[in-house]
Amino acid sequence: MRYLLSGAAGFIGSHLCDRLIEKGHEVLAIDNLITGHEENIEHLLSHPQFRFIEHDVCVPLNLQQGIDRVFHLASLASPVDYLAHPIETLESGSTGTRNMLEIAVKNKARFLLTSTSECYGDPLEHPQTESYWGNVNPVGLRSCYDESKRYAEALTMAYHRTYAVRTNIARIFNTYGPRMALNDGRVVPAFIDQALHGMPLTVFGDGSQTRSFCFVSDLADGLLRLSESDERYPVNLGNPVEMTILEFAQEIQSRFGDDVKIEYKPLPSDDPRLRQPDIAKAKRLLGWEPHVSLREGLGVTIDYFRKKVGERELLRLEPRPDQQSGVMAS
Repeated sequence: MRYLLSGAAGFIGSHLCDRLIEKGHEVLAIDNLITGHEENIEHLLSHPQFRFIEHDVCVPLNLQQGIDRVFHLASLASPVDYLAHPIETLESGSTGTRNMLEIAVKNKARFLLTSTSECYGDPLEHPQTESYWGNVNPVGLRSCYDESKRYAEALTMAYHRTYAVRTNIARIFNTYGPRMALNDGRVVPAFIDQALHGMPLTVFGDGSQTRSFCFVSDLADGLLRLSESDERYPVNLGNPVEMTILEFAQEIQSRFGDDVKIEYKPLPSDDPRLRQPDIAKAKRLLGWEPHVSLREGLGVTIDYFRKKVGERELLRLEPRPDQQSGVMAS
């Protein structure tokens, strides 16, 4: 089949591209590279079944070929990114979602939206089930991301009801793994980056807020299963094993030694206190649950970031051409 993926050069999108190519499908990948990185899909660029177009989903895309599946992943999903680009974040969830849905309508293609656990806000229900409507601040600093996804879900359901588009909605909980950006503000790359540089691990508040961590290969499997299902309403995809941020910091400490300290800072605005998915629906409908343990997944992720940090430091240390010739840079 022929797949169209927005946000294809991002963390999750690039792993989905790998899976689809491995399964023998054709992939048309689009990304405006505002937060995605072409190096995430560089290994696919020469593949005959893969094509990349640098394109903003907020601009209509004229396709000359048919599409069987549309996966809309384009979004500024990290706090650093959506706080720096709030309007672009809202646009990707609104205009971008509609443009991708229009492609699905014209091609009679199935449509998958990657939404987020942030739809639940700072939840009053724990763990979070798909029937919970959430506790979201619609005008807070994080609202540009939270409300962009809530609107995208509503728009997806409207297209399903109005045009009979075969739609799926995945509410993704914290996911980690290779190809995350080190500076994106999320706790896994932030702690690993700090530890690799011998810096204190920044824990906001007292660290009692909870998260759950799903390895990216498990999530990719869940998304593909969901995309072939007939479930139209949101489905949680995440790891139900909950831990506090302080416990997670201590897990990172155990990997790097006691020289890595913990530093406490004030809690950011609207930071969720609790986050744990109820995945009973995914188990029942998709036969899906995570299999990669945190210990195994963190090992792979730390190895990836260790290499990336090493490459970055080597680039800084490499003499520039003008330095090699003895000429001072102006």
